[in-house]
Amino acid sequence: MKSQLRCLKWAGLAAASLLLTLGATSAQAAIGTIVGSVHDFSTTGPNATYKGTSTQVCIYCHAPHNTGSTLLWNRATNGATYTLYSSTVSSTMNATTGQPGAVSKLCLSCHDGTVAIDSFGGATGSKMVTGAPLLGTDLSNDHPIGFPYNAALVTADPGLRAVSTAATIGTGNVGTIESKMLFGASGAATVECASCHDVHNSTSGTAVQAKLLKVTTVGSALCTTCHIK
Repeated sequence: MKSQLRCLKWAGLAAASLLLTLGATSAQAAIGTIVGSVHDFSTTGPNATYKGTSTQVCIYCHAPHNTGSTLLWNRATNGATYTLYSSTVSSTMNATTGQPGAVSKLCLSCHDGTVAIDSFGGATGSKMVTGAPLLGTDLSNDHPIGFPYNAALVTADPGLRAVSTAATIGTGNVGTIESKMLFGASGAATVECASCHDVHNSTSGTAVQAKLLKVTTVGSALCTTCHIK
């Protein structure tokens, strides 16, 4: 039950979908709040291209009532099938990828370009993600997601750190790779979009707000949290 609650908590964090580095020219939000971040699509948000008509920030992904979803999800769903990063792309890959998990599908509801940002609350919108934030449905050239990261994988690939390795998100938010970056039950938890991205910009001291990264890329710190290099 504890692991399920943890998974649900982090799934909620992932629900705003991933990064939208949209070329906003206004000042970025203070670290620790979604308001004013690249995921703020309200009328006062910084993203001129994707700015909506609602003064609410959360409504683009969540609604307080009658959503029929445990995450109070307020967006249209997508039924896309994705081309995956796999051993056919990299001969050194030991993991077996599946279709993106529920956490990543929330992110991809904007970032695969199949559902408009302003398609929420039953409305059909027209503002589609474009440019660098548009991943499309071909994920074969993106970091793999949707695979279990566990002791068996670490044994097969000694270039990976054990899931019990310490991981620090932002300032002082210390746990392990498994507790802070993976989603699901212990031993079967998977890598998803929100393994690297803090979609709500919710952690005080998050390293790189512009891309909502959990760990700074300076010195490749984000990569070396999991990879031994």
